Formats: sequence, structure tokens, C-alpha cells
Amino acid sequence: MAVKNEKAEVVSSSEPRRVTILGSTGSVGCQTIDIIQRNSRAYKVEALTAGSNVKLVAAQAKELKPSFVAVANPEVYSELKDYLSGENIEVACGPDAVVEAAARDAEWVMASIVGAAGLKPTLAAVERGATVAFANKECLVCAGELMMAEIDRYGATLIPVDSEHNAIFQVFDFDNKKGIEKLILTASGGPFRNWTSEEMKRASPAEAVAHPNWDMGAKISVDSATMMNKGLEVIEAYHLFGLNEDKIDVVVHPQSVIHSMVSYVDGSVLAQLGTPDMRTPIAYALGFPDRVETPCDRLNWQKLMTLTFEAPDPERFPALRIAREALNEGGSAPIVMNAANEIAVAHFLQNKIGFMDIPAVVENSLANFDHCRPQSLSEVHVLDSEARRVAMTIITTMSKRNK
Repeated sequence: MAVKNEKAEVVSSSEPRRVTILGSTGSVGCQTIDIIQRNSRAYKVEALTAGSNVKLVAAQAKELKPSFVAVANPEVYSELKDYLSGENIEVACGPDAVVEAAARDAEWVMASIVGAAGLKPTLAAVERGATVAFANKECLVCAGELMMAEIDRYGATLIPVDSEHNAIFQVFDFDNKKGIEKLILTASGGPFRNWTSEEMKRASPAEAVAHPNWDMGAKISVDSATMMNKGLEVIEAYHLFGLNEDKIDVVVHPQSVIHSMVSYVDGSVLAQLGTPDMRTPIAYALGFPDRVETPCDRLNWQKLMTLTFEAPDPERFPALRIAREALNEGGSAPIVMNAANEIAVAHFLQNKIGFMDIPAVVENSLANFDHCRPQSLSEVHVLDSEARRVAMTIITTMSKRNK
């Protein structure tokens, strides 16, 4: 199964839980550390990893005293060594070092490396049967069937951290799955919910990352603005909970109070509610099966605003349709979609393409790819690389046309 229904298997212990944070300098990583520092006696950090943010990961290491710190970018290795000189912390660099961090003996791993780069480290944690708090939806998007097979093979426990999937996890009846009618993922609508298509064509990166409710990294914020994040979440939910694509609905809920819902065959709908603060799902995963206190604001039922809902607009936000089509196509289609989206978002953030060019690059990449069905994770990586090349070619052609 995608997520274990034998929740009692993960037992509480008086000993500190050993944890590793993959992507500790990102938004989810930093919020994970915030929860750990507020409950410091309950956790012992084994390893931290970062991409290139040496100053921040070094500061985290000095505070948390892990055994191992790795940076993916070899160019900053010397700087990291200097920062941590005399700290009795093993330091390493490069993608293999990040995988090594995931393979170290920690019973709980936060997998929060953004994008396809998180696939190998996450698998390294899965392959030793760890409890993996899963904040990297791209792993399941790119290699869902293969990833779930590895989870079953090694007996790992997967706890989703995305607020939507974490909400579903909390109200999903794993013992009576036949009673579930559908999943309902909520979406804030992002910063451009009420913008016209013409206005979105002129949107700047600063406007796209200014999410109205959530504190997230730049890439995820742009995905929210295009609604690609909701498309990725549909694919993730398909693999996590084992329901067909037509059983996974999306509804726009601008207040971000209801984080997602499960509809049952008797007409009941169970929802998880809370203020829009990622520390809530992080704490749920970190303490599972217990609950960990957080400083998050509580809902004030006497002052709670009206909760509203609306259907997503497929014309202004085509990314959700594209993602559903990729899921139904299967094989390499989700890999290509994810890779092309990462490339397009990166170019948009650098002001090299427009906001509405992002879904266009993704759709053109899917149309111009020689699709197949990968049989191994190594093939997934090959397809991911080829898809990025195709997307780059499309962006180059698009740029020449627009000059």
C-alpha cells in the first residue's frame, strides 16, 4: 500500500527519535527544524542536507549537532568545511553524499528536496525501511508505480506532508476503503485566482510567488499560481491512496481552512481543518502516531470567516487538465510533464519566459516526446534528462519567435 494502514506499527518511545532532514534549508526543512527545536528532547538529528545554502545549513548544524551534513553543490564544499571546522561533524558534498545522508541510521526522514533531484535520496531512505515524511510530490509523479513497489518491498512507512494529502491521511478509512467514494483536494486558487488570461500573461515572478495564504518556496509558489501543483497532487493522491483519477476531485477554496476531504458512499464527508501553516502537517508526520504541539494559530470559530468554494477554471489554468491527461496516459508522460514544468518555472523565475508560457512549454514537450514505459528507476532518470532537453529546445524556439 502507498501509506500503511497498520498505524499502530509505528510506536512511541521514550528515547529521542533519530531524524534526518533532506533539504533542510528549504521552506519545509526550516519549518521542520522549528518544530524540532520546540520539542528538542524528543528528537536527535542524524543528518542535514542542502543544495548550496552553506551559511544556513551550517547555522542549523551548529544548533542541532548532527553527525553528518551534505551539500549537493561540490563548489561550496570548502566553504562548508570552514564553517563547521572544529564542530565534530562529518561533512560531504555532491549528489551521492545527499543519498548517503538519507541512507544513514535515522528512523524518520523528512524528504523535502524540491523536484526530481529528491528521487534518489528518498529511495535510499525507503530502502532501509524508514518512516519517510514525504514533502516531495515529484517523486511519486515521476516514478509512482516503482516507488510504491519499493515501499512495499522494504516495509517503509510513508506519511504525506503536503497539507492536502496529510489531511486525507488523517480522515481516510484505511480499514474500509470500499466505503470511500472520492477524494476532494482543495486549492487556494493562488495569487491569480481572479486575474484574466491577459493579466496573467504580464505577471511577474514577484507577483507569482506572492501566495495569499501559504509560506512556500519560489518553485512551489509558482506551481500554485499555475495550478500545476494541484495537478501534481492529483497524481500523488492516485499513487498514495489507490483511487482512480476520476475519483479525485479538485475544488478551489480561497480561505485554505479546509485542507482536503474524503467523501464516503453513505454521503458523509470528513474534512481536516486548520489555519494555513505547514507546521501542522509537519508536526503530524514528525510525531506520528502521537501528536506534537505547535505554535500555529488556532481557528477562531466565533470569528471564522465564511468558507467559499468554486470550480477551477480550465481555460485560465490549463495545467490541471494537462496533469490529468498525463496521469491517464501513464508511462513517461508524467515524467516529461514534471521535467518540462521544472525547466519552464526556472526560466520564468529568471524572466526568460512569460507566466502563461509555462503550461505551453509543458504541453509542447509532451507532444514532442517519444514516449515509452520505464521499467526501472535508472530509465526514469534517463527520460527525465531527455525531457529537460526537449523543454529547453522548445523554450529556445519560443524565445527566438518572440524576438
